[in-house]
Amino acid sequence: MKTTILRALCAAVLLGASSSHALVFAINEGVTYRVPADEIRGKYAAIAADLSKLLRQPVQIEPIGDYPSLRQGLSDKAYDLAMVHPAHLSIEAIKKSGYKLVAVTKGFQGYAASFMVKADSPLKSLSDLKGLHLGAPDEDSITSWMVRATLRDALGDPKQVKYTYTRYQDAVPFFVENNLTNAGASASSAVVKDWQAKGGKVIGKSKAVPIKHVIASPNLAPDQVEQVRDYLLSLDGSEDGKKKLAPTKYQGFERYDEAAMLALGAWLGL
Repeated sequence: MKTTILRALCAAVLLGASSSHALVFAINEGVTYRVPADEIRGKYAAIAADLSKLLRQPVQIEPIGDYPSLRQGLSDKAYDLAMVHPAHLSIEAIKKSGYKLVAVTKGFQGYAASFMVKADSPLKSLSDLKGLHLGAPDEDSITSWMVRATLRDALGDPKQVKYTYTRYQDAVPFFVENNLTNAGASASSAVVKDWQAKGGKVIGKSKAVPIKHVIASPNLAPDQVEQVRDYLLSLDGSEDGKKKLAPTKYQGFERYDEAAMLALGAWLGL
């Protein structure tokens, strides 16, 4: 009898430990923007608190600043939830690791790369870039994946262009201004707007790819995924929800067809 009671107590302790196990919500803000980890934790604190109550488990925000770590973590299913800025890594996780697309971030569905040249440049179209140098953000950034896919469509082979990569998007114009490259590519609306305001030209744009996806690990039950989706989609529908969105500076979240996302992945070359 004592043995039976002891086993029951051990089972209860284990069950309690399991139920309180923290779910990891990984956050990646991209590699081509400067965002401190503590700032990221603060942005999502209120949302994490709500998700903890909703899922009845602590939800721990884990900023992931570099893509190799993010890619490995997604491959290992180490993240129960993830906000993934680079669409190609999100799509890889859906395609290869069983993650589910929960939602995309409003205001980022039309993310597209613009190809910039100086005001007096003779270049007029993407086909004119053949054999020339192009400045672009980090080689593994979603922007550069979009750039290469666009140039593949325009030239038949993205290797027809020589690339000079830089960590940050706002460094790309420096290459063009100082004749280090013949053109530059950026998907930062602020960078492109500033370029055009100074008289610079845009000779082409890539196809739009939604970025900043929320994805869920196959470790989460389908009903948990739906709970998270319903919560995120409802945030911009109330004043309380808008206050919780305010630190993130996002308008809200919306559904996106997973098959359509995978089709964009095929275009990217995944």
